[in-house]
Amino acid sequence: MRRRDLIAATIALPAVATAAEAAAGDRPAPSGASLGIAGVGLPIISGGRLRNYVFVSLRLHLGGSATPESMRPKEAYLRDALVRAAHRTPFVIEDDWTRIDVGALSSSLMRSAAAIAGRGAVSRVEVVSQAPRRRTSVRAG
Repeated sequence: MRRRDLIAATIALPAVATAAEAAAGDRPAPSGASLGIAGVGLPIISGGRLRNYVFVSLRLHLGGSATPESMRPKEAYLRDALVRAAHRTPFVIEDDWTRIDVGALSSSLMRSAAAIAGRGAVSRVEVVSQAPRRRTSVRAG
């Protein structure tokens, strides 16, 4: 008898979970909705030479009617826009090749997000982590 109960529970449980997720998906996103973008490699170019790469993890805080589900298909376009902007005008801190300029990155990605996802879809860009490929900084001289 117990085996039958276990089999019935394993069949019924996914159906209940799917119904709960569907009901939760109908509600609007809470104001704290965000989308994570991990592992974007951005170049550090100084003096016309590639000096380092910094791998950045970002969190996009969503605003307006944007939900993580509606923004996930646009993640690839946001990554592409960020990498293109980083090659065009690098987010470089002149005295440190192991970090990027967070303000410049945020403003660039906000402009790109407005063009890709619509105005107000992204309210804020947060840099969660920065991991340089090489740990050496600017050499004196």
